[in-house]
Order: sequence, then C-alpha cells, then structure tokens
Amino acid sequence: MQRIGRHLILELWGCDTEHINSIETIERAMTDTVEACGATLLDLRVYPFTPIGVTGVAILSESHMMIHTWPEHGYAAVDVFTCGQNTDPAKAVPVLKHFFKPERIQVMEMNRGLILEDELNSLPEGVYAGVC
Repeated sequence: MQRIGRHLILELWGCDTEHINSIETIERAMTDTVEACGATLLDLRVYPFTPIGVTGVAILSESHMMIHTWPEHGYAAVDVFTCGQNTDPAKAVPVLKHFFKPERIQVMEMNRGLILEDELNSLPEGVYAGVC
C-alpha cells in the first residue's frame, strides 16, 4: 500500500501569547516550517484579526500549511499536509515549538490517498506518478 500524502493536525496549548498574535512571528514560523519539511512555498498569506488572533495559509507545491491562533486561550491550531517522497511534515513540530513555546502539543497524523497495490497496478501507465 502506498500513500499520496501525510497530514499532520497539531494542537498547541500554553503558547506564548505575544508570539501567536504576531504577524511577523507567524510568517517566520511558517516559512521556516515549510523549509524544514522540505516543501516548496508558492504563496504565503497572514491575516490579523481584531481584537486579537492570526490566521496564516501557505500554499505549497506539495499541498498546504495553515495556522489559526487564539491568543486569549494560548492556543494555536496547525495543519501541515504534504505529499511526495521528499517531504516530512513531522519536521514541523520542533520549528513550531521554537517559535510558539507551547506547554503541550497534541499531534494527529493521517495518511492521505491510500492506494492498494492492486489499484496501483491496474491504473493506465502515466496516470499515477506517485508524487504531487
């Protein structure tokens, strides 16, 4: 069985409130995370909310990364979805720890696009390349 991608969903609690409310810190954290995962950044947008909170979205050649923050709760929700053999979304964790200083992290991982060998062998040539 092969997978097309890996999707990490991270719950970061007890984060540094100032850091998770800073557009600049979120941008740096996302850029460094994408690089650490071995992905290719196509576009990055970070939006502040009033009175507090930030949302960031990174469009990757290999899929996407999202961050949503609730500084009033010290909480950040992060998705890192990558595909291909040259990326590793698990490398996001130490980078996010460095930037946000969470007291606790919960990580959930899903394999996306599971392909059974029988299905893979029955596809016409060139239909599935195995990478995004």
